[in-house]
Amino acid sequence: MATIKFVEEDKSTFTMEGANLRLKALENNVDIYTNWGKLTNCGGYGQCGKCLIEIVDGMDNLSPKTDVENRRLRKKPESYRLACQTLVNGDVSVKTKP
Repeated sequence: MATIKFVEEDKSTFTMEGANLRLKALENNVDIYTNWGKLTNCGGYGQCGKCLIEIVDGMDNLSPKTDVENRRLRKKPESYRLACQTLVNGDVSVKTKP
């Protein structure tokens, strides 16, 4: 089991290892999208970049960045990920809408 802590929302959830971060956020009513992102997101395919999150702690407990993330986030800090492309393999703390 892994724990995902959503820092800004002061929420935590338990999940099985290998769970998709975007889906776990949505399942737990954690809003990862800005207002514009709610209308224009790609539904979790990594094409829009609207599910941008910042990893505060536990980067080592996540799947490696995908090619899609490497292209889309090339000018962003290393701590930024796309929630839809991120699999959780251990405890992690996340900031939404960085």
